Amino acid sequence: MITIVVAMGLNNEIGAKNELLWHLPKDLKRFKEITTGHPIIMGRKTYESIGKPLPNRTNIIVSRKENYFEEGILIVGSLKEAIKFAKKIDENIFIIGGGNIYQQTIDLADRLEVTQVNAKLEADVFFPKIDGKIWVKIQEECHGKDDQNEYDFCFQTFERKEKL
Repeated sequence: MITIVVAMGLNNEIGAKNELLWHLPKDLKRFKEITTGHPIIMGRKTYESIGKPLPNRTNIIVSRKENYFEEGILIVGSLKEAIKFAKKIDENIFIIGGGNIYQQTIDLADRLEVTQVNAKLEADVFFPKIDGKIWVKIQEECHGKDDQNEYDFCFQTFERKEKL
């Protein structure tokens, strides 16, 4: 199963200047819970914004940059190659960004784990539109802003309709 994990604002914004737009500890905790123990696939810029391999996960980086190497990660030249490697490790694969990787994988994904942030912020990277003809929301859990989470947000799970 290929699952996309994304936090996005009300206009599908996900980032600006290679940074996340918000700090939501509850979202980070959920991200860790659902991806730990599984391969995660991301683009080079996403990896660089994180700054280090995420522990207890196989970190697979898609990069067209030659001579790109870093300890503790697997670097591949294409998304197809990344998915092939990930499937050898585990049947549950998680796509964690960025915008270009999401654009290329939304048609391959079986599930979307979305954190819908109740905010409209300036951004330069966006998530593709979630088409209601293709995706159905099967679960939603909402949280209000608090001392640590600066915005209201909802965890939403979508599944591809023909797979239901």
